[in-house]
Amino acid sequence: MTAELVRGQNHPLPQARLEVRVSAGTPVVAGATLGDAQGRVRGIEWVAHPGAPTLPGLEVSRQAAADHRLAFDLDALPETVHRVSVLLALPTGTGGPARFGGLAAPVAAVTGLDGSGVAHYSMSGLDAESAVIALELYRRQGAWKVRAVGQGYAGGLAALLADQGLAEAEQLAGGINEAVVQGLARSVAPPPPRLPDGDRTRQAAAPATPHGVSGAVPPHEDPPNVPRQGSPYDVTGSPDPAPQPGPGGPINYVHPGRQSAAPPAPPPAMPATPGQPAQPVAGDATGWSMEERLYNQVWGMFEDLARTAAAYRSAVDFADSRLAQELDKVLADPRNRLGRQGDLARETARTKHTQLVSQARASLDRDLAQLLAESDVVEPALPAAFARWDNPVWHGYRVPMEIPMAVRLGDLHLPESESLCIPMLVRLPLQRGLWIDSGRSGSLDPFADSDELRRLAMETAVEHAARLLAVYPPDVFAVHVIDPAGSGASALAPLVHSGVLADAPAVGAAGVSDMLTRLTRRVDLLQMAVRGGVSDALPPDLDTAEHLLIVHDFPHGFDDRAVTQLRYLADEGPSVGVHLMMVADREDAAAYGPLLDPLWRSLLRLTPVPDDHLADPWVGHAWTYEPPRVPAGSQVLAQVLGQVAQARRAWNR
Repeated sequence: MTAELVRGQNHPLPQARLEVRVSAGTPVVAGATLGDAQGRVRGIEWVAHPGAPTLPGLEVSRQAAADHRLAFDLDALPETVHRVSVLLALPTGTGGPARFGGLAAPVAAVTGLDGSGVAHYSMSGLDAESAVIALELYRRQGAWKVRAVGQGYAGGLAALLADQGLAEAEQLAGGINEAVVQGLARSVAPPPPRLPDGDRTRQAAAPATPHGVSGAVPPHEDPPNVPRQGSPYDVTGSPDPAPQPGPGGPINYVHPGRQSAAPPAPPPAMPATPGQPAQPVAGDATGWSMEERLYNQVWGMFEDLARTAAAYRSAVDFADSRLAQELDKVLADPRNRLGRQGDLARETARTKHTQLVSQARASLDRDLAQLLAESDVVEPALPAAFARWDNPVWHGYRVPMEIPMAVRLGDLHLPESESLCIPMLVRLPLQRGLWIDSGRSGSLDPFADSDELRRLAMETAVEHAARLLAVYPPDVFAVHVIDPAGSGASALAPLVHSGVLADAPAVGAAGVSDMLTRLTRRVDLLQMAVRGGVSDALPPDLDTAEHLLIVHDFPHGFDDRAVTQLRYLADEGPSVGVHLMMVADREDAAAYGPLLDPLWRSLLRLTPVPDDHLADPWVGHAWTYEPPRVPAGSQVLAQVLGQVAQARRAWNR
């Protein structure tokens, strides 16, 4: 059972190889310092930070992020090291918050490599501090323990390092913050660092640091008339739920176990022709497994595309600004307004503008060509959970026995890269529900047919549900449907006919009430059991699977009590494995006024047609989301669902 620590409390560490998972709710720099028997840091070589993330026995994140996973092997630490301090700091010069006061309390959790909880500490009570020592791992009588510290420093990272005896504290703190500002340690959630200037060769390292809550990514979501919320990839503010044993098996809502061996180095890049970039290789990123390397590689591609598009747009803006300035300068002199001299000056200014834009476009095209080449080798190598429905990997599909790291919910691209789509990967288990927007606000075409959008929205929801069923083991994921008027029967046919639904779709007001009552009861029981540490008291008929509820045609068939239950499931369900997928037009629920605003904001909004409603967290690009589509005439959905149903029947025998 995970120990809930308070400030100053310690707890024994049962193993030497472990992780410290940090959830801060806002991008922070995570690092670690090594201390001798007196707790002093002997030099900058005893500090792990984004610019120097690896020390013997530990590795920290290479960028500022809202969530971190720091890897430790205590047996590999030098004998002179008696303490390891885990520190967090708000980066300066990035426009972010300057103090922890007013932010959600950062959370640090110590876990085994398999995700099993060891200790959990929430750093409440911070105010003017901009840096904090979260935890201290220390050696005592030959054994290692963890202590909850929570010591904050209003003077920031420099004051923290100086308090630990580091003479070069000011210079090192400045170097770390400069790296963050310059983008050497970007404030993004899991993508691995990429080398500049198109160099795709990765540096071998210990495990990458994907977030420990969800998924992932990266972009922030901007629903119409709703303030920007957290990233749909990187869902902040929700620490990993601690696994608890139950009568039907362990309740484990975290990522499946990792290997305990050191992560393999990325495969070497293919030799390149002199003067040409290296040939891309699938899995050319760091990670514990090929799945994790591919996940990190996709994230690197996303980051590279965002960066190169930002550079292009910045260059064009500069060229436009320079052209305007030079034209204003010409027009400021009355002698140049008419005549040959003025025409020549204007033509020279326009020529410079064209040259600058052409140079920027050439750089963009070069980077896009390289990313397209990488995409061509990465896409065919993706596992089923990451692959499009037209990927041949589905022809050899078998029901998995382990939960994957993430699932693909569509593709993302920018206006400059119509031919290059980056897979939109979201970490599992889901930490946000999904909202499939069936309204016209979810379409780039404001005159789109509303009935057609509703049909496509339900089909999209079925495809998402089918993929989730396909990537989970047969006994750990169940799907329920609420369809009050039965209007979604045609779209639901693949799920119903294959027999993969946990029960028949709920229809009518009575069906809606019964379904919501059963699921809210489940959430209540699991939350009480987890919080009270009495998992063995759960009813014997309560299974430990995760549950997905698809709600169609909301708010038809919902009374006030049902709406309240739905909001409760959206807010509290993900922490105990109950997830929500709404298929709805927000305008249909306008009669509820602002009552439902928290519901919409808590869900990841997706659309059944292409729409540019997602924004990445560090550049702010408007990314166009492309929903997943089963190829016309393909039987892949029926074949996959048939195998899932067969595996479930065999499991339940």
